[in-house]
This record gives sequence, structure tokens and C-alpha cells, in this order.
Amino acid sequence: MSVFIIAEAGVNHNGSIELAKKLIDVASEAGVDAVKFQTFKTENLVSMNAKKAEYQKETTDASESQFDMIKKLELDIDTHYELIAYCKSKNIMFLSTPFDLDSIDLLNELKLPIFKVPSGEITNLPYLRKIGALNKKVILSTGMADMGEIEDALDILIAAGTLKENITVLHANTMYPTPMEDVNLKAMVTIGNTFDIVYGYSDHTLGIEVDIAAVAMGASCIEKHFTLDKNMEGPDHKASLEPDELNAMVRGIRNIEIALGSSLKKASKSEQQNIIPARKSIVAKTLINKGDVFTLENLEVKRPGNGISAIYWDNVLGLIATQDYNIDDNIIAEGL
Repeated sequence: MSVFIIAEAGVNHNGSIELAKKLIDVASEAGVDAVKFQTFKTENLVSMNAKKAEYQKETTDASESQFDMIKKLELDIDTHYELIAYCKSKNIMFLSTPFDLDSIDLLNELKLPIFKVPSGEITNLPYLRKIGALNKKVILSTGMADMGEIEDALDILIAAGTLKENITVLHANTMYPTPMEDVNLKAMVTIGNTFDIVYGYSDHTLGIEVDIAAVAMGASCIEKHFTLDKNMEGPDHKASLEPDELNAMVRGIRNIEIALGSSLKKASKSEQQNIIPARKSIVAKTLINKGDVFTLENLEVKRPGNGISAIYWDNVLGLIATQDYNIDDNIIAEGL
């Protein structure tokens, strides 16, 4: 099954439907499976006096409140309809993360096939219960969470009505950008093994190598922020991929998918032609007369491997020559 790649537009549209459509264009051209935005009612999400995260202070007006910053990035229902239609025209799945209960209802009314639970909501019981009751496919991000919190969230979703096989758990780190020493990619596999569940990775590192490594380690889903330009004003642009980087990530993931192949080890189709030129056969080292005994002194191994394989060296030593041999002639022995 192909890795499901989500290009996370998030709020990198800066409140502009034109920018949102350009982001959809970029995601479609890169060949990702889905482009994801964020759905929220600012009044339901954040209190008027909430402060910004440190990374948000660095990338936006530090004197502006979190409420005012987020309000400018809110997408109304008409915009949702327009972006969904535009995604259909570009043959790419529209997804959006709901950040409050009303937004869950809105996205359900819009018939989204997958519901993404962001890291910040993993301890939000009413939220998890509401999504779980929809019995849709769920992608659960686990930034900041420990194994006990992941277990609790899974229990809530499943108890509410979501089938376990419809849940994908994403290892994540919520720092933008994530320092390499904090990625802890092995924890992704621990999550999958511990809960016997499909797993993936939501990435906030700079660059694409961790995403490709995650696929090599069994990730079935990759989520990555992208933007039109890292230098744009907004909280998430600097930790996002630009279009050429997104293209490179998708190419890298698809190549790794192909390269992973099967668990069966055998000569590949392309290397079959190299077996005879590269391997060695048992040949005459000296002139050998019919009736002579094959010994260490009159035999050796050389390319090509079109005669008796050198693996049968011990079987040939001590046999009697049934014909004359010139130097470098392939040795012939019955049954080998």
C-alpha cells in the first residue's frame, strides 16, 4: 500500500483564498495525496488573553495577541466549499484539521473522509469522543504525548465508535522547527508495535531527510508543512517546505517505497545478467591429462561463472579427470 502523503498548508494561506488555491496547485503538482488546511472558530479555540507560542512571537508581530493572529487566518464556510471544489478539479483530496467542536460538525457536514486530530487535542476528551462517534478514518498526531496519553486517546476514539483499523497514529514533535536531537524517530515504531496500529510521522524538521527515513522505517503516512515562500509573514512559513523541496520529498518517498521491495532476497531482474560475468567457475590451472587427480596444484577459480561454481570446490578436489584440459578450461564433473 502506497504511503499517504499529506501536504500541510495549515494557515500558510494567510487568510487569502487566492494563496490557498496556489498552495493546492503546488501540492497537486508535487503528487501528494491530500492537501490539508485548518478549520476553527477563533472564539471557540483561544481566549482573548492567550499568549503566543515562542516560535509564533518570532515569526509574527510579537505585540499581537494569539486571538488576533488566529482570527486573520480563519476560513469561513463558503471558503471551505470553494477550496473543496478546487481540490476536486485538481484531483487531490481536501482535508482540514478541526480545532473545536463546531468545526468537527462543519467538516462532517462537508463529508470529509478523514479526520485529523492535532497534537494539542490528544488530551481533549469531549473532542476525541465527538470525532470517535463519527466512525470515520482518523489520523491522530501525538506531539508532546507519552505512551499513556496515546493509549487513553485511542481508547476514547474506539469506545466512541471508531474502528481501530481506521486509525493511523502519527509520531510528532510540536516544536517549529524540530531540532534533530528531539525527533526520536524510533519512537514511531514503538508506537506501532505497542498498540499494534498503523503508524506514520508528522514532521516539523527543516529539510526532507527525516520524512524519507520514516518511510524506510515503515511509516504509512507522512505529513509535512509547505508554503509558497518561507519568507512570507505568518507563524508557520519558516518551518515549511517550499515547492521545490516538497517535490523533492515526494520523489524521495516514492523512490524509497519502490526500493523497499519485498522481504524476499534473491537476484533481481536487473542483475540476472551479471551472474555469469561476476561469479567464478572451477578451471584448469595447468595442463591436465585424462586420468589425473584434481588437486590444489592443478585447479583454480576464475571468471566467468559459466562452469562448475566455485562453491563446489571441495567436491571437485580428489576426482579423476575424464578428459584432457588446457589452462583455463572449465572443469567438467558428473552431477555438478
